[in-house]
Amino acid sequence: MLSRRQLYILQAIVDDYVQTAEPVGSRSISKREDVDFSAATIRNEMADLEEMGFLMKPHSSSGRIPSHKGYRLYVDQLLNVTENNHLGLITSVQQLFDSRVSEVEAVMRKTAAVLSEMTNYVSVVLGPAMSNTKLKQLQIIPLSTTQAVAILVTDSGHVENRTFDIPRNMSISDLEKFVNILNEQLTDSPIKQWEALMSNEIERLLRQHVDHYEKIHQDLSAAFKPKVNEQIFYNGMLNLLAQPEFKDVEKIRQMLEWLEDKKEVYSLLNAMNSKGLTVKIGEENRFELFDDISMITATYAIDGDTVGSIGLIGPTRMQYERAIQIITQMADGLSTSLTRLYRHDA
Repeated sequence: MLSRRQLYILQAIVDDYVQTAEPVGSRSISKREDVDFSAATIRNEMADLEEMGFLMKPHSSSGRIPSHKGYRLYVDQLLNVTENNHLGLITSVQQLFDSRVSEVEAVMRKTAAVLSEMTNYVSVVLGPAMSNTKLKQLQIIPLSTTQAVAILVTDSGHVENRTFDIPRNMSISDLEKFVNILNEQLTDSPIKQWEALMSNEIERLLRQHVDHYEKIHQDLSAAFKPKVNEQIFYNGMLNLLAQPEFKDVEKIRQMLEWLEDKKEVYSLLNAMNSKGLTVKIGEENRFELFDDISMITATYAIDGDTVGSIGLIGPTRMQYERAIQIITQMADGLSTSLTRLYRHDA
C-alpha cells in the first residue's frame, strides 16, 4: 500500500505529465507551495514508485512518467469527480440536450461532435439498435413487375430501404392491401415485436384480405432483421494528430483503419453496454494498437433500458477527471433526450 506522500507524488507526476507531455523531475515537484519535503526525499520516493511499477523512466534524465499501472491507481483512487468540479461543462451539456433535436440520428451526430470538441479526443457514439425503435411508416414501391423497394421509417427518423422480389402471383392491389394492413397494425409498435405481432391478429387479416402474402411477409421479415453493425458516429479523428504520442504516421494510419472497421468498433462498445462507466488504459484494452491509448466509455438508456454507448479515445496521458466528468454528463443528457423523443414529447 502506498503512503500518503507517495500518492501525492504520483498524483503530481500524472497531473504535470498530462499538461506537458514531458517527464517530471523531483525539482519541479519540490517547488510546489504545498510541498514541505526535500527534492532528495522526492527522488527516493520516485525511485520506489518506479520499482513498484507505478512510474517509468523514459530515458537517462531524472524525470519520470506514469506507467499504465500508475494511471490505473490514479483513476481508481486519486480522482475526485464531482458535479461541482465542472459546472460550466454541465451547463454546456444541458444546453445541448435542451435544444430538442427532433431525430435520434441528429442527436447522435451532435453528441459525437460536442463530445469531441469539449475534450479534444476522438469521440465514438454507438446509436440505439433499430430493433429498439418504432415503426412510423412502411412504403412499398414497385420498380417493375417482378421487383419492389420497401422503405421503412422509424420514430427515430431512421430510414431503411430494401429491394425484394414481388411474388409472381401477387397483384398490385394485393400489394397495396398488404402495406395498408401493416401500417394500420404496426405503426408505433417496436420493431423487435413485429414477429410476435405478425403471428396473431395481423396474420389473420392478411389471410382474409390478401392473396399470396406469405412470401412477401418472409422476405420483409428477413430484410429488416436487425444487423450486427449498428449505427456508429465518429468525430475528432484529426485530434489524434495534435497529441505528441501520435507523431508516428504508421500508428495514425492503423488507428484510422481500425475506426473505419465498424464491426470491430461495434463489438468493442457493445461489449461494454452493461458496464456503465468504463476506463480502459493502454494494455487493458487487449489490443496491441491501443498500447498507448486509453478509452473511456459510458452507457446511455431509454426509459431505464441500456441501448448504446458513447466513448472517448485518446492517449494514456489523458485528462481523466475532465473526460470522465464530461462523458458521464453526456450519457445522462443523452438518456434523458432519447427517452423524451421516444415518448413523443419533443
